[in-house]
Amino acid sequence: MKNYLIVIEKTNTGYSAYSPDIDGCIATGSTKEEIHVNIHEAIEFHLEGLQLEGYPIPEPHTYIEYYQV
Repeated sequence: MKNYLIVIEKTNTGYSAYSPDIDGCIATGSTKEEIHVNIHEAIEFHLEGLQLEGYPIPEPHTYIEYYQV
């Protein structure tokens, strides 16, 4: 099992999310609950597609750090 960083951003119409470790994998949702479900489904679908096409599964390489000002 791999742990991928997910970035969630508030938008004018809801939320968007992506993983910097998985190029091209994004999701949107109207609520916080919906975006969590949608990005997890998008990651699973994206990785399954890569595997079916014979592409390597990307290794997680990003991390989070907060800087307090």
